[in-house]
Amino acid sequence: MSQSLDIIHDEHRALAAMLSSLRSLAGAIAAGRLKPDFGLFADMLRYIEEVPEKLHHPKETDYLFARLRPRCPEAEPVIARLVEEHHQGEARMAVLKDALEAYRTRGEAGFEGFNSALLHYIDQEWKHMNTEEKQIFPLARQHLTAADWAEIDAAFLANDNPWQGAAGEYAALFTRIVNEAPAPVGLGG
Repeated sequence: MSQSLDIIHDEHRALAAMLSSLRSLAGAIAAGRLKPDFGLFADMLRYIEEVPEKLHHPKETDYLFARLRPRCPEAEPVIARLVEEHHQGEARMAVLKDALEAYRTRGEAGFEGFNSALLHYIDQEWKHMNTEEKQIFPLARQHLTAADWAEIDAAFLANDNPWQGAAGEYAALFTRIVNEAPAPVGLGG
């Protein structure tokens, strides 16, 4: 197996953990067990926007998908859909951030709109990651050559830990999120 597929899978797991945490926090608010922490929600959305949307997706598009396209023409419709989803990421994140701001501004009356936007975003991301792992990964393993993998792996290994970012910025953000989020999502009170 290529190192780059391991990196993508690890990045998917990290994103899945953040998405699950968001869902858990929103669920606890809906059940009346938590009060909203808008700063925490904003940090979590910033993390998703900065790491998966701006670092992870471009690597998939520019390296994995670009090498697979000529080797496996039957993958083109799936790749085209995934690339389009990557391009829609900024707009989808803007909808979610706007819903959070409306919730912050309107109070409890804004929760349903935020929760709906959040659940829609989470659902789209799960489908996206599952498509990559269940459809693209097997095709890549089957059709890409050793030279393809060497090129893809070199690109991914050049930035193999985007979760830490420049000077540990994303590691610090992640640590702050974990420390602020209440149990069982994080370590906060």
